[in-house]
Amino acid sequence: MSTRDVTPPKLPFTIKPRFILLFLIVLAVLGAASTMVFIVDQSERAVVTRFGAIDRTMPPGLHFKLPFGIERNFNVPTEEVQHELFGYRARSSGYSDQAADRNYPEESIMLTGDLNIIDVEWSMQYRIQDPVKWLFEVEDQRRTVRDISQSVVNQLVGDRAILNVIGRERTQIEEQARELMNELYDSYNLGVNVTQVRLQNTVPPVGRVQDAFEDVNRAVQDMNRLINEGREQYNREIPRIRGEAQEMIEIARGRADQRINRAEGDVARFNAVLGQYQDDPTTTRKRLYYEMIENVFNADAGETTLIDRRLENVLPFLNLSGADPTATTTGGR
Repeated sequence: MSTRDVTPPKLPFTIKPRFILLFLIVLAVLGAASTMVFIVDQSERAVVTRFGAIDRTMPPGLHFKLPFGIERNFNVPTEEVQHELFGYRARSSGYSDQAADRNYPEESIMLTGDLNIIDVEWSMQYRIQDPVKWLFEVEDQRRTVRDISQSVVNQLVGDRAILNVIGRERTQIEEQARELMNELYDSYNLGVNVTQVRLQNTVPPVGRVQDAFEDVNRAVQDMNRLINEGREQYNREIPRIRGEAQEMIEIARGRADQRINRAEGDVARFNAVLGQYQDDPTTTRKRLYYEMIENVFNADAGETTLIDRRLENVLPFLNLSGADPTATTTGGR
């Protein structure tokens, strides 16, 4: 039976124990140095723990801590605006809802105060204010944020009719949702502040409900159109009628003033004649008689026929116009 030498070959150099010790010391120093330094970005704040207990918070910059896990740092993006989407997901990066995936009915289908079903999609923006609370007060921060947001929006939608949610109270819902969310986050010591809540699509669910609702919307739009047309006709006709009425009133007032002035003039003239008559009745009576006769003849001379006092013969008079005297009409004077 043959034997084989399995002794490993000798190294070309000799390793001394002190070299091994020095190498281990260098490795320990490098390992300690790598766990002693950490960097905090400009948009972050760091929370440092010592043996698991909160020790301090650090601003942006280069910082040092105790090595080998004695102290640990947790960087929190306190300056970044976080956002959550409900009822849809953006297919591309960013906050826009363009080209969004809207296949999340479990988040958006709600019941309104008038027992109608509505599909409400919304988004929210928030910032982390207290990194200590954000890290250690709540176990699952993101889920807590989403659950509270869904609860608040469901509550506000459930207190309103469907037309108010879709129409005039959208802005009010957004503002109230932001305030209620902040109150609840503060009560949970979550350390966040909601900066914006924005309702996106608020429509009935696709299908028969949406078709019926669109019919109602068309009827409402027709009603509003007819109301606007009636108001337009009212605004066009009423001012014209009022102008005509005012014009008639002004004409009547003018005629009234004219008749009053004429009556006052007649009264003044009668009083003047009465005074003259009281001073000299005979002369005044004759003058009035002559004036009356003059007015009679001057009123329409072509239609006047003179007869004698006993109504027997027509009195001849000089025809200055050259017309046939027989063409005159017999009057009652």
